[in-house]
Amino acid sequence: MLSTIQPSRCLSRFPVHLPTCGRTKSRFLRVVSSAQPVTTAPLADQSQILSIRDSLLSRHLSAVQVADSYLGRLKQTEPQIGSFLHLSEPDKVLKQAQEIDDKIKRNEEVGPLAGVLVAVKDNICTADMPSTGGSHILDGYRPPFDATAVKRLKDLGAIVVGKTNLDEFGMGSSTEASAFKVTANPWDLSRVPGGSSGGSAAAVSARQCVVSLGSDTGGSVRQPASFCGVAGLKPTYGRVSRFGLMAYASSLDVIGCFGSSVADTGILLHAISGHDALDATSSKREVPDFTSQFLSASSLKSRPLEGLRVGLIRETVDGGVDSGVKSAIQGAAAHLEQLGSIVTEVSLPSFSLGLPAYYILASSESSSNLSRYDGVRYGNQASCDELNVLYEDSRAKGFGSEVKMRILMGTYALSAGYYDAYYKRAQQCFR
Repeated sequence: MLSTIQPSRCLSRFPVHLPTCGRTKSRFLRVVSSAQPVTTAPLADQSQILSIRDSLLSRHLSAVQVADSYLGRLKQTEPQIGSFLHLSEPDKVLKQAQEIDDKIKRNEEVGPLAGVLVAVKDNICTADMPSTGGSHILDGYRPPFDATAVKRLKDLGAIVVGKTNLDEFGMGSSTEASAFKVTANPWDLSRVPGGSSGGSAAAVSARQCVVSLGSDTGGSVRQPASFCGVAGLKPTYGRVSRFGLMAYASSLDVIGCFGSSVADTGILLHAISGHDALDATSSKREVPDFTSQFLSASSLKSRPLEGLRVGLIRETVDGGVDSGVKSAIQGAAAHLEQLGSIVTEVSLPSFSLGLPAYYILASSESSSNLSRYDGVRYGNQASCDELNVLYEDSRAKGFGSEVKMRILMGTYALSAGYYDAYYKRAQQCFR
């Protein structure tokens, strides 16, 4: 591990509770750089990505040192947290970091994400690592290609450190429905990190990587980000290419971002956004510079949101909402008002229909999408002599209980006698 200087510059001092001698002990990783940033922009103080880049370009820190620090952190914390299903070989990570250092020494240009260690949810394809979707049916599968989002990160100099745990095929909200392991919340090992992108959220929260990719169909980035105390973002559908993302519900799935700050999340989103010829649903709209809209900490002392109108949905704070959640929402609204916003209560009568409509649509689409995993076209094949038995055994042994339940629900909702009553009505909720 490297010397401990100016923790705000890179990984920062951060607690992860690990069991030691039968007790819970708070350990910290302080890092790694005495460098003053090359840029004086306030954003650099909020962003690990920019801090790392400044330190590399100023030669106060090497990419190998950054990688070695994170790898040490990973070795220390992963046995207790279980964020990853697969880790890249340390030598491979360090080799990629050394290549970045060599470019800098030769005064060659390096990408904006050079030396940034990224974790990738295991339902997003990577050419050089297994991609299982958290399911036994794809155990050992290695795609022959990178997802577009992953390729864009690599092209910008990022280093993929591993594939993170998830609820099988993204179906769950606690990361307990993974076929391989359960991930713990870094702040309290007795609690879950949320899901389905719990591994990606936990990895950023525990400082096992700088940023991570997840996927969000019905909250699978936003909810674990909240549980783990990190910044999580579900982009607008079409903003990020879905090529290489294992399909769960194609009309809802998106690849999303995790970071320890809004700045890092925004930089990551900018890196993976844009049209992709391999995904017909990706947007052709120009990608704006998201970081240009960020506010520095100093500006928050004034009223930077003056005139911005914000709607507070009445149904989110009505009966049935936990008092703690209600207080948090009202506190956020009050803070927005202090920054100059005009917060107005609005009513969204259809709000309560969102969850049941989601379950109908997502289950129906998963029933269709997961039909490809039959042991013949895709997925591990059971040993059988008869074709129907082969299909049955391959799927019965390959899928977990949560996935089977949702496939059955979706098949029922799409059946001839119930399509209009369930699937069609659910679609009408979003028109």
